[in-house]
Amino acid sequence: MKRILTSIYLMLVTILVVAQQDTTSFMRQLIALNGISNVQSLESRHFKEKYVMKIRQNVDGDNAEKGTFGQRIFVCLRDINAPTVIVTEGYTASYGMSPLYDIELGRLFNANIVLCEYRYFDQSVPEPCNWDYMTVDNSLRDLHNVRVTLGQLFKGKWISTGTSKGGQTTMFYRATYPNDVDASVSYVAPLNRSVEDGRHETFLAKKAGTAEERAIVLRAQQEMLKRRETMVPRFQAYCDRHNFHFYLPIEEIYDYMVLEYAFAHFQYGTKASAIPSVTGPDEPLLNHFVRVSDPDYFAYPNKYLPFDVQAIRELGYYGYSLKGLKKWTKVKSTKGYLKKIMLTPELRHYEFDPTLYKRTVKFLKKEDPTMIFIYGEADPWSASGVCTWLNCKKKQNMRVYVQPGGDHGSNITNMPEPDKSDIIDRLTKWLK
Repeated sequence: MKRILTSIYLMLVTILVVAQQDTTSFMRQLIALNGISNVQSLESRHFKEKYVMKIRQNVDGDNAEKGTFGQRIFVCLRDINAPTVIVTEGYTASYGMSPLYDIELGRLFNANIVLCEYRYFDQSVPEPCNWDYMTVDNSLRDLHNVRVTLGQLFKGKWISTGTSKGGQTTMFYRATYPNDVDASVSYVAPLNRSVEDGRHETFLAKKAGTAEERAIVLRAQQEMLKRRETMVPRFQAYCDRHNFHFYLPIEEIYDYMVLEYAFAHFQYGTKASAIPSVTGPDEPLLNHFVRVSDPDYFAYPNKYLPFDVQAIRELGYYGYSLKGLKKWTKVKSTKGYLKKIMLTPELRHYEFDPTLYKRTVKFLKKEDPTMIFIYGEADPWSASGVCTWLNCKKKQNMRVYVQPGGDHGSNITNMPEPDKSDIIDRLTKWLK
C-alpha cells in the first residue's frame, strides 16, 4: 500500500513539474520578446495561463525620439495554436485583472485573448503627458506593434474586437492595418461626423424605445426641471457628499444631468417602469436620475478626460435637444457644451478634424473586409452607426446586424435567429 501511495505521489509530482515547466516556458517566451517587460502571472478561471505586462510604445508614431511609454496588455492563453482575439479596448483595461475575465468571442471560438489598454488611460499614460500625441493613429500603431510582437508566439488566426469606443477602435484599426487580422467584430460603435453629430437628438425624439416610453421619459425630465427650486439643493448636497467639482455653476450642471438622462436611459436599457412617479416625493425621483445619469460624468478631475480630448479632436460626440424642456432650464443653448464641461481650460484650443471620419467612410464603402458590425435598435449610439448608411448587399464579406430592441449591450449571443447562426458561421469560416 505504501509503495502504491509513493508511486502515486511521484506521478503527481511529475505532472506538477511538467505543468510548471510548460507555464515557465511560455512565460520565458513572453519575457524574451522585444519591448515586453514587467510580466506577471495572474489567476484565471477560464485560461490555462494569464499574464499582465507592459509593452514599449512610441509616444508619437514611429518617432522614438519623442519618447516611449509602457502600454498595459493582458495575455490570456488557451492554446498556442488556437485563434487569438485582440481586444481593442477604448478605455482602461483594469477589468482584465479579474480571475473571471473572458469575452464572448473567446468562449465561442475557444480563443486566446490579448487585451490592450488604450493609451493615456490608467496604467498606460506617457510621462510627460503631452496631449498632442493622444491621437487615433498613434493608438492604432500601438495595436499594430502588439500584433506584430505577439504574432511571434500566436501563429493561428487573429480576430480584432471591441465595444463602444473599443468598437470604434476595431473599425479604425481594420481600416488602417487591414492585413493585421483575419476577421473583425465591432460592437455598438458610432462613427460620428462632428463634435455634436446631430443625429442622436432626432433618434431620441422619434426612434428610441416606443412612443409611450419616450413620452414617459420626457415627462420625468420636465418634472425634474419644474421642481428645480427644491431639487437643486438636494442635488448640490449629493454632489458635495461625493466631492464632485464642476467647471459650470451647479444650476447648469443640474440641467445637463437632466438632459443627459434621456440618452443614458435608452443606452443602458433602463425600463420605463423603473422611473418613480412624477407625482411622488423629490427624493426617489432624484435618486433615480443620479443613478441613471450620474453627475460624476460632468465632474473633474475627470477619469474620461482622454476620451473627451479625442471626442473634441477626432471621434465626435452627440448634442442635446432642449425641445420640450427649455421653458424650465437655466441653460438656453447647449452648443459647444463638451469643451465647457469636460475639458480643462488649457485643452479647449483643440478643434475637430473630420479626416478620420472621411477616411473610414471611404474604406468601408470601397472595400469588403471580413468584418461584422453589431448594433442595438434602441441604443442612441446607433443613430451615428454605420448601420444607418452602410450597404452590404453587394459585398461578399462585410455584414451589419441590428438586435431588435437591443441597447448598448447588444452582442452575438443575444441576437435572434437566423442572425446569430449567420454571424457564427461567417466567423467560423474566416477563422478556419
